[in-house]
Amino acid sequence: MTDYPHYFDLLPVPHVEGAVRLPGSKSISNRILLLAALAEGETRVVDLLASDDTAVMLAALRSLGVDWTEERDGDSTVHVVQGVKGNWPLRSADLFMGNAGTAIRPLTAALAVIGGDYKVHGVPRMHERPIGDLVDALNAAGADIEYTMNKGYPPLHIRSGAFKSPRLSVRGDVSSQFLTALLMVAPLMAREQAITIAVEGELISKPYIEITLNLMRRFGAVVEQDGWASFTIPAGQVYQSPGTIHVEGDASSASYFLAAGAIGRGPVRVLGVGRDSIQGDVRFAQALEQMGATITMGDNWIEASASGPLQAVDMDFNHIPDAAMTIAVAALYAQGTTTLRNIASWRVKETDRLSAMATELRKLGAIVEEGEDWLSVSAPRTLLPATIDTYDDHRMAMCFSLASLDGFIRKGTKVRINDPKCVAKTFPEYFTAFASIAKRGSV
Repeated sequence: MTDYPHYFDLLPVPHVEGAVRLPGSKSISNRILLLAALAEGETRVVDLLASDDTAVMLAALRSLGVDWTEERDGDSTVHVVQGVKGNWPLRSADLFMGNAGTAIRPLTAALAVIGGDYKVHGVPRMHERPIGDLVDALNAAGADIEYTMNKGYPPLHIRSGAFKSPRLSVRGDVSSQFLTALLMVAPLMAREQAITIAVEGELISKPYIEITLNLMRRFGAVVEQDGWASFTIPAGQVYQSPGTIHVEGDASSASYFLAAGAIGRGPVRVLGVGRDSIQGDVRFAQALEQMGATITMGDNWIEASASGPLQAVDMDFNHIPDAAMTIAVAALYAQGTTTLRNIASWRVKETDRLSAMATELRKLGAIVEEGEDWLSVSAPRTLLPATIDTYDDHRMAMCFSLASLDGFIRKGTKVRINDPKCVAKTFPEYFTAFASIAKRGSV
């Protein structure tokens, strides 16, 4: 992986153009790894994301006795995972989960259902990210999970429980990862009786649940839906390896390059994700279109360009919260005030992203208003040079690189990105890829 300095200085970029091959999707990668581990048979996972978050999941699986190897097949990396058919070979482990929400939530559920004696912890920020709704749902159904520091948050001590209830209930308005975790382990709970998972309140980030359901079905699971209100898993199921499964390019990572094409004329094409993607974040392209960008798509690519300045939008971004961060920075190049609504989940991510975005956008001269679940951004006449703090949050670093681009009505500025190594969470080579589309300007 790239060895980054303590900061990067990005110089103004007059024009962007080119193509970028995306790294694998983080959300898809960690879901596939866990499903492959829980399944019966050997699974060949092609183009798994190489990042901090997947490294955390791979290390945890190895600590639980799951055998996996890595090999090359032409230009692709293949991880060969030997499934354990729903039973960990090792029933005691001390698991460090870093700050990987896509790893700790579903793995916590799997540990609780399979049983054993496990300690689960992470970096200090992970111990501030809520997990109480998931733990409460599991404990109510018979799990034995204890908070070892603060109630509602990791670290956790997980022991063998006794699952008897055929029905679980979980809040849907904090993080979709809680429902994802329960769905992924439901077939393990449904060996003797059907399991129903009811969703309390509005379910946020539905596209991420669609990813979960799609991948569960790829591994042979049957899931019956009552809209988004409840999900029933019939009894007697065992995950079966699909043999070989490919990881799509990361649609959230695509947002930075598509926005670059919309801001800096383009065209910029991303490779590895397209109109047939199972990821909801491809809908980011529709938001760019509403701002005035020109978007074209193929089966496995998306391209963005623009022939004039972006226009402000007022939109609900509940369905694409991660990619929506890129819209907040693109708003620096728009005419009018852009308002992002229904983004309360930003507050429980790698950092409090609502507060962090507001703080850093103001450094660039933007007029920003912040509510509990919304953010409005009015661009300044001229972008100010700024040193951007990244809060150990990969998306903060990647988003704010866009402030170096020259747009139609506003020129880019010199931007210093502090702690650029945080991009290793999902896209270790991000700044190299960004430099590759920069024309007559240098990173």
